[in-house]
Amino acid sequence: MRKNLYLLLFAPLVFSLTVKAQQPGATIDVQHYRFAITLNDADNVIKGQATITAKFLKAASNFELDLAKKNSEGKGMLVTALKENGKALKFTQDSDKVIINTNAIAGSMHSYIITYQGIPTDGLIISTNQYKHRTFFGDNWANRARNWLPCVDHPADKASVEFLVTAPARYKVVANGLKVLEKPLPGNKKLTHWSETAKLPTKVMVIGVADFAVSSPGSPGGTPVYTYVFPEDKEVGFKSYAVATKILPWFVKKIGPFAYKKLANVQSKTIFGGMENAGAIFYYEKSVNDKGIEALMAHEIAHQWFGDAISEKSWEHVWLSEGFATYMANLYLEGTYGADTLKTRLAADREVVFSFEKKYLAPVVDSTFKGTMISMLNANAYQKGGWVLHMLRRKIGDEAFWRGVANYYKQYNGGNANTDDLCVVMEKASGANLKQFFAQWLRTAGHPQLKITWDYNVAGKTVAIHINQLQEKPYQFSLECSVDGKLYKWDVKALATTFSVPAASAKPEIKIDPNVNLLATFAE
Repeated sequence: MRKNLYLLLFAPLVFSLTVKAQQPGATIDVQHYRFAITLNDADNVIKGQATITAKFLKAASNFELDLAKKNSEGKGMLVTALKENGKALKFTQDSDKVIINTNAIAGSMHSYIITYQGIPTDGLIISTNQYKHRTFFGDNWANRARNWLPCVDHPADKASVEFLVTAPARYKVVANGLKVLEKPLPGNKKLTHWSETAKLPTKVMVIGVADFAVSSPGSPGGTPVYTYVFPEDKEVGFKSYAVATKILPWFVKKIGPFAYKKLANVQSKTIFGGMENAGAIFYYEKSVNDKGIEALMAHEIAHQWFGDAISEKSWEHVWLSEGFATYMANLYLEGTYGADTLKTRLAADREVVFSFEKKYLAPVVDSTFKGTMISMLNANAYQKGGWVLHMLRRKIGDEAFWRGVANYYKQYNGGNANTDDLCVVMEKASGANLKQFFAQWLRTAGHPQLKITWDYNVAGKTVAIHINQLQEKPYQFSLECSVDGKLYKWDVKALATTFSVPAASAKPEIKIDPNVNLLATFAE
C-alpha cells in the first residue's frame, strides 16, 4: 500500500480502531468465504449472505466473527438469520462481533450461512467518482472488512473467497480471482461471480463496481493483465496502466511465480493512493495521470508477493509488507533505469526516516504501539523497512539476498510470517548469523549518528579517518569511504574507530558512503 505520497489527500480521515495483537488460542480457522452481495442505486443499503466454512481448532460451544453492528446513526450491519445445515442457530450481536452459539469438537469442519443487511460505515466505500458517477469499492485495510463482511478480520486467518455480486446491469464488477459467471437477471440487473482459490487475508479481499472501460494489455508469462478505468480516462488510463505488463514478469523472474490467476489494475475511489488487493489492485482516481505511476504500480505489484501471498502474523510486523514493497519497487527501478535511480530514491527515503524519528522514535517492529491502525503506515514500516532490506542485501551479497527472498516466498506463500521467520530464511541462504543485524535495525529505535573527521600523516602519506558514533550504544555496520577515487569498506563495531589509508596529498578527496549504503546521519 502506497500511503506516503498520496494519503495526505485524505488526512481528515481517522480510524478509531486501535492495534490489537494476534489473539492467542483462536477458536476457528476459516477455510473459505462465499459472499453474496446485492447492491442497488436507490440507497446505500447492501444485502448480504455469507457462507463461512471453518475448521474448529478446539472444542467450543460458541465462537465469534467480526461484524460492525448498526450504530445510532443507522449505519452498520444487522444480522437477520444464521443457520447451519438449514437449522437456525442462536446468536448475539454486540458493537463489533457476532457471537454464534454452536457445539463443535476440535478438528471438525462447519459451514454457517449468515444473512444480513445495512449501510456500511466503512470498508465498502459507496460514493461518486470525479465524474459524478456512482461507484462501490472495497477498502478493507487493515481490519475494516468487518464493516461489510462477517469474517475473522485479522491477517493471520487466511481463506479462499468467492464474491457473487448482484447489481444494476450497467455496472461492471471486478474482484479477487477469476470471473466464473456473468449473467443478466430480471429487473435490469446482473449477477457477476468471481472466485479466488488462493488463501487471502481479509485486508485484500475486495470488489469494485462501477462503469468501467476494460482492456487487456498483455499476458506476461501466461498471467492475464487487465486494466479497469473510468470511461472518461480510457485513453490515458489504458496507456499508463499498461506498464504493469513490464513490472509483473520482472518480479516473477526475481522472486517466484505469481500467486494469482490474473492481475487487474483498477482506477478506484478509496482512501489510499494504492491498495494491494490480491489480483485486483486499486489505485486512486488521478493515478492515470500520475508521472510516478510506474513506481506506484511496482510498489503495489510487489505487495502481491509481500503482504498478500505472504502475510504478517500480527500487525507489529507490517514492515514485512510495506518495507518489502518499498524496496522491491526501488529494485525494479534500479533494474530498469540503473543504479543512480536506486541511490536517489534511497537518499530521499533516508531523509524521510530521520524526519519521522524526530516525531516518533520507536523500533520498526513496534510491539508496544498504541496508536490507530492508520498510524502504522509510517516511515518505519515503509522507508526504514526498505532500508533494512537494502543493508541486508549489501551485507550478504546479491546472490544470497535474492536466493533468500525466493526461499522466503516459496516457504511462506499462502501463509504468514514474522520478522524472526525472515531472519531464519536469510541466515540459511547466506550462511551468516544475522540475529544481531535484525535486532539492531528492526528491534532498536534510532540509527547510527556518526561524526567523521580525518588528518593527514605527511611522513607516511596516509590519511587517518576517525569514526565516532555519537549515540549511547554502538551499532555494528559496514561503512564505505572513497579516498581519491579509491573505495574502501570497513566494519565498524566500537563507538570510536580509526582507519588509515594511503593518500597522495594533504588534501585528499574524501567521500563518506558514496554509494548510499548506510542508514546513518553524518555530522559535520
